[in-house]
Amino acid sequence: MKVLLIGNGAREHAIAERLAQDCELYALMSKKNPAISQLSKAHWICDIEDAEAVKKAIAGKEFDLGFSSPDATLAAGVSDALAAAGMLIASPSKAASRIEWDKGFMRTILKRHGVKGSPLHEVVTSSSDALRVIKDYGDVAVKPLGLTGGKGVKVSGDHFTNPEEAADYAYSLIEKDGSVLIEEKIIGEEFTLQAFCDGSRVSVMPPVQDHKRAFEGDSGPNTGGMGSYSAGQLLPFLRQSDIEDAKKILQDVVRAMKKEGSPFTGVLYGQFMATAHGIRVVEFNARFGDPEAMNVLSLLNGSLTDTFLSMAEGQLDAPVFSDECTVVKYLVPEGYPVQPLKDAEVIVDSIGLEDCNAKIYYASVYETGGKIMTTSSRAFGILGKAATLADAERIAEKGCGFVHGPVWHRSDIGTAALIQRRIDRMRSLRVKT
Repeated sequence: MKVLLIGNGAREHAIAERLAQDCELYALMSKKNPAISQLSKAHWICDIEDAEAVKKAIAGKEFDLGFSSPDATLAAGVSDALAAAGMLIASPSKAASRIEWDKGFMRTILKRHGVKGSPLHEVVTSSSDALRVIKDYGDVAVKPLGLTGGKGVKVSGDHFTNPEEAADYAYSLIEKDGSVLIEEKIIGEEFTLQAFCDGSRVSVMPPVQDHKRAFEGDSGPNTGGMGSYSAGQLLPFLRQSDIEDAKKILQDVVRAMKKEGSPFTGVLYGQFMATAHGIRVVEFNARFGDPEAMNVLSLLNGSLTDTFLSMAEGQLDAPVFSDECTVVKYLVPEGYPVQPLKDAEVIVDSIGLEDCNAKIYYASVYETGGKIMTTSSRAFGILGKAATLADAERIAEKGCGFVHGPVWHRSDIGTAALIQRRIDRMRSLRVKT
């Protein structure tokens, strides 16, 4: 089977690795990812966020199955372009992926179809309405409606010390975009639950917790994600009922999208928060998370190609996942995220990584003259997998030492001390109810 993958980050490297096990893989990338190119029978370079450019790049070529991965490609209608080229598609259409690229639409869908989990919220288009909502809610989360790479949301207490600062940020977004989403601040622990979807049904993957903050101890600015961990079918701070509630929300969203005339086929990523009052929806993404894709795909038993095909055909064949634990730590350029060092050479010790059982996923790097160079974004994801979280963390941490150059990582991700903080926090919140 000929499968076309769109994208060139670490997430796509993880996807490519699994697909290449039992299909003839082809890749379309914006920049050459050295690992994906090695896994592919052929690859092409174009502006993958331009549907017309994608059409031109694949003109005259035939594929059986297509999967467009990055959020901006979905928002640009690349899945639709692949469908028009005659292949089966396992990624969502532009209309279905609106659940990610329009946060106001997402909240409207939940309200219209009675899907639980939304906090108080309002989309506003004027400074006076923004100030009114902020004063009504007290502590708030201020969110751009569109795609921001995980970096546009600002929250009282973390980014704002008073209502005036929140209002100023809301005004700036209204001036830039014409509108802004303001939500009540919800307090708890975030987690990700991803699901394969065929337009009607969902099959969930193991839950994962990502770490957005740049620096150790969950400090510093938000990033696209500095690392993540999983612990089988349940995270240490969650109850089984939390997973069941989140799963029901995912299923209800897929039903709602079908009723709206935009059935969701692809990977639906639910970002949830466990609170003292139950599960709340932070956001939805219309694709695998990055880094969460590395966690879950390393645990997948069976064929990702077969799973994608069953999704595309509307007959989802639910896959099985291992109960092992995983830890991913992202290596990022010096100065990241404020002033990242670009175009610096990085040397990967593949033998050292293999010897310590760590896996490496190539993210925002490029190859030139046989050298691997950094860009301004995250460079490599290092994965450790083991029967226990402690062993998975040890493998990932050791693996980071086999990449040489001006890069650094958060060494606390997946550690017992950081996870215990999550457990203690949720225990304290639940006691209050």
